[in-house]
Amino acid sequence: MTTEILLKVEKLTRRFGGLTAVSNLSFDVQKGEILGLIGPNGAGKSTTFNCVSGFYPASEGRIEFLGEDISKMNTAQVCHKGLVRTFQHDSLLSDMTVYDNILIATFSTISVKSERVRRVHETAEILNLSDHLQEIAGNLPHGLQRMVSIAIAFAIRPKLLCLDEPLTGLNQTEVGGALAIFRRIRDEFKLSILLVEHNMKAVMEICDRIVVLDHGVFLADGSPLEIKQNPAVISAYLGKRA
Repeated sequence: MTTEILLKVEKLTRRFGGLTAVSNLSFDVQKGEILGLIGPNGAGKSTTFNCVSGFYPASEGRIEFLGEDISKMNTAQVCHKGLVRTFQHDSLLSDMTVYDNILIATFSTISVKSERVRRVHETAEILNLSDHLQEIAGNLPHGLQRMVSIAIAFAIRPKLLCLDEPLTGLNQTEVGGALAIFRRIRDEFKLSILLVEHNMKAVMEICDRIVVLDHGVFLADGSPLEIKQNPAVISAYLGKRA
C-alpha cells in the first residue's frame, strides 16, 4: 500500500541569533493520519510548528506541502494552500458570538453567503457548539473556548490541521470529547492532523504515529507502542508516565 505524503520537512534548522532552536529536523505527515509531535519543554516543538505554518522562515532546510515548497511562504499563503493551525492560547474574538467567530473564518474560502452560513452550522454541529452559537465566545467555559478555536481553524476545511496543545486545561470528560471530534473530522473529511500535546495518555490513544524531539533535534519516530518502549524516549521525556 502506497502512502501519500502531505507534509515533508527536510533538514529544518531555525536559529534565533546564536541560539539554534531546531537543528536538521526531518519528518513527514501522511495523508489521513494523526501525527503527534512530542518532547520536553524547550524541545523545539513550537518553533517547528511556527516554521511549518509560516510564522517563522526556516534558517535552513525545506518544507513541502502537497509537493510544493512553502518554506518562505507567510502564514496567509500557507493557510490558502490548506495548512491551518491553532494556538496554545485561545485565539478568539472574545466580545463576539461563537457564530460570528466561525463565520469570519469562512470568508477566506467561501464567497457565497448561504454557503458560509451552511458551513458555520455544519462546523458547529461537528464541534458540539450548535447550542452555543449565539453566546459571546469570551463568556464560555475554557473547554468550549478551546473548541471554538478549533472550529475557527476547521471552518476553512484544511487538508492539514495543526493543533498546538488543544487539550490544555480540559478535564477528563472534555479530553474524551475532543479526541472523538478529532477522529471524526479526520475520518469524515479525510484531513490529516499534526498534534503537539503534553497529555501523553491522549497522545498514545489517538495518534497513528509519533515524532519525538529533544533539544531541537529528532529523537525517534514510530507507533505509540514503539515510542512507549523506546529507551531513548523514556530517558529523555516519558519516564514512566506513558
